[in-house]
Amino acid sequence: MELLLILLVVGGLIALVATRGRGRGTSAQSQLGDAEAEARRWYERLGGQVLNLVGSDEPSKQALADAAERYTAAGSQLDQATSAPQYRLVTDTALEGLYYVRAARTAMGMDPGPELPGSAERARAGELASTREVDVDGRSVTGSPQPSAQNNHYYPGGMVGGRPVPAGWYSEPWWKPMLLGGVGAFGGMMVASALFSGFGAAAVGGGAMAGDMGGGFDPGMDPGMDPGGFDGGGFDGGGFDGGGFDGGGFFDGW
Repeated sequence: MELLLILLVVGGLIALVATRGRGRGTSAQSQLGDAEAEARRWYERLGGQVLNLVGSDEPSKQALADAAERYTAAGSQLDQATSAPQYRLVTDTALEGLYYVRAARTAMGMDPGPELPGSAERARAGELASTREVDVDGRSVTGSPQPSAQNNHYYPGGMVGGRPVPAGWYSEPWWKPMLLGGVGAFGGMMVASALFSGFGAAAVGGGAMAGDMGGGFDPGMDPGMDPGGFDGGGFDGGGFDGGGFDGGGFFDGW
């Protein structure tokens, strides 16, 4: 009798463990499916915009070209994604592309559409509030909240080289070499240093930007690339939140 009771208890424990294991597996599979569905939703919405919009001037053409680059990158990421974090990366890339789409639509005088999900990094970076100009090694670099023939390169705001870069239209895409690394990154760092010092906190709409620019660059962050100790790594081109995005309500009207 005692042996029978022991067998029943052991059998119950085995069944309980097996049930919990199946529950965890089902939950993980559900999260993976949700992440994939979200990634595909944003990717398809970006594709709809990229494939149907044609720029009418240089700023809008450039912004749409950047959006198309994000669409291509998101498609490649989607083909290789097998985990929830990888699908969230697809969402990040597609959302960044949609920020460029909004900029292009604004430049063409069109309704930019519904607001996109924000992020802590973008909020920290803020937006350019006025046209500014700095001199970098003998050349002028300008930034403005509005597109123009001179300022025709859009950046949606975020972290570059460990520093917040405000959203706005710039005279050149000085941040791209920094995001890609390599030889050209040093030139981008020089521009970044001048921008952070010359634009001033009053030029941006981000509350945390003033503290970041007022304290100078962080020391000892890869001195091999920048004599001033500017951070040469950890770049983040979009700075967008990886999760918690749209359940299906954004851009449905586009």
